[in-house]
Amino acid sequence: MDAIRVKQILSSSADIQVQYNGASVWINGLNEDGKTATVHLRGPLEERSTVEISELTEA
Repeated sequence: MDAIRVKQILSSSADIQVQYNGASVWINGLNEDGKTATVHLRGPLEERSTVEISELTEA
């Protein structure tokens, strides 16, 4: 995935399925470097991680 698509997903009102290493995640925001994003797993846990956007895929 690239930074433009991450921004599109963040601004969309649709529920767009995104995966990181096979796990379904929510994107919380694109980081200032434009290469990483803050995400958390879908579900009750709110633990956030910073990941390379190149490793995110749409399901």
